[in-house]
Amino acid sequence: MEDRTRGDAPEGPSLGPAFWKQARVVLPEGPKKQLTVRLDADVVAWFKAQGKGYQTRMNAVLRSFYEAHRKPQ
Repeated sequence: MEDRTRGDAPEGPSLGPAFWKQARVVLPEGPKKQLTVRLDADVVAWFKAQGKGYQTRMNAVLRSFYEAHRKPQ
């Protein structure tokens, strides 16, 4: 997997392979909203190919983007 960082991000601690091997995704809990959305077929196929829980992972990606781009209150 390719590392990606923001150019203006502060330097953080170096986390080696052992850290990432033990890391797990922690998803926020809360009410969900059901909706219909149109997504690119290749994007959906890729998430589905990752196995069970693909919708949860899609939500995690959207939440990460939201958290990174929302304005502080």
